[in-house]
Amino acid sequence: MAEAFTIANGLRIACRRSPRARRMTLRVPRDGGPVVLTLPAGVSLAQGAAFAESKSRWLLEATGRRPQPSIVRHGAVMPVMGQGLTLTPAAVRAARIEGTALLLPASRPAGPVTQAFLKHQAAERLRAACDRHAAALGQGYRALVLRDTRSRWGSCTTDGRLMFSWRLAMAPPAVLDYVAAHEVAHLRHMDHSPRFWSTVEALYPGHIGERAWLRQNGAGLMAWRFRDPCGD
Repeated sequence: MAEAFTIANGLRIACRRSPRARRMTLRVPRDGGPVVLTLPAGVSLAQGAAFAESKSRWLLEATGRRPQPSIVRHGAVMPVMGQGLTLTPAAVRAARIEGTALLLPASRPAGPVTQAFLKHQAAERLRAACDRHAAALGQGYRALVLRDTRSRWGSCTTDGRLMFSWRLAMAPPAVLDYVAAHEVAHLRHMDHSPRFWSTVEALYPGHIGERAWLRQNGAGLMAWRFRDPCGD
């Protein structure tokens, strides 16, 4: 069973142990989940709790800055490819964009349909972007996988597998394109060295604005919930 405790200000802290960790760290997930305390080998839960208590003021401020959860339901306005679209029930068989509306089958729950639509958009757009950047780099990749990750927008394994968050379909197309270029660049450099960033710049010149957009708006994308506890 995972270890967890509550500190004096009422925050729930989830613990994870890592033999590779050199010191205790606290992470505040962008998706509204519990704060995560990483404990190195040999550090007791009591020591971890004391460390978390010592950071209670910072934790309260950091969790207070997180966006409140947004529920995907009919009538909500949510970002799709960077544009705010109204989720609108309609006499359609599959979700589609029409003007400033995302039309959804009226007889089906908004959350699962919208999520499936975003996954499809992300798969198509990321595949095209990765193919383009990989061709420019002269280096192929082994597979492209979509997940609902919480700590990163993308990753690349040493055997050439690219992983992305399908929530990138909610971001502006340029941001999705930058993340694709970033991960493709890792096919050549599995680090964040100057050589890596030089490769990113060659694939996607002037990417600073897209990086800044994710830092400023990424938590808002993570805050969307595709299950409405109260129904549609």
